Parts: sequence; structure tokens; C-alpha cells
Amino acid sequence: MGQFAFDTLQASEELESAGISREQAKAISLVVRKSHEVADVATKADIIELKRDIADVRKDMEIVRKDLQLEMSGIRAEQKLMRWMLGAGILGILSLVVKAFLMPAL
Repeated sequence: MGQFAFDTLQASEELESAGISREQAKAISLVVRKSHEVADVATKADIIELKRDIADVRKDMEIVRKDLQLEMSGIRAEQKLMRWMLGAGILGILSLVVKAFLMPAL
């Protein structure tokens, strides 16, 4: 919440120049300043609304977290499959090398 600068001296001087007594001008300018200060304070309704917003953000974060976990589990499954395929490929190549170089030609 932004702070509002209110010059009570200037306000009371302007009120005096408009024909209001010095005491009344001071009182009016003080009341106006206090009303600005009060307007800058969070109300219970503001706090409740903020708590609701925070709860909504937490729900959204939970949804995103679950989505990420789901995507990560899919990626892990793909990695596992790729490891098996790579292992099978290496085994196939190794068997061809063994057959070609270590077994006598028939």
C-alpha cells in the first residue's frame, strides 16, 4: 500500500485564507491526514482475500507439481526402455564381433 504525503500545514493555511478560523483549519487538516492514514491500513476483508489468493496459488502449485511428477515418470520409463534397447544393441554387436574374430571360419 502506497504512502500518501499530506501537508497539514499547507492545508490549514489554505483553509485559513479561505476564511476558516485557525483552530477549525487545524482540525480539518488533521482529520484529513488521519483519514488518509486509516485508508492505508489493511482491513480484515483485505487479509481474508489475501489468504484466499494464497490458498489458490497453493492449489495451482500442487496441480503443477502433480503434472510434473507425471511427466517425469513418463521420461523415466522412456529412459529405462532406451537403456534396455542400447544394452540389447551392444550385446548384438558384441556377439557379431565374437563370431567374426574369435570363432574359426567353418
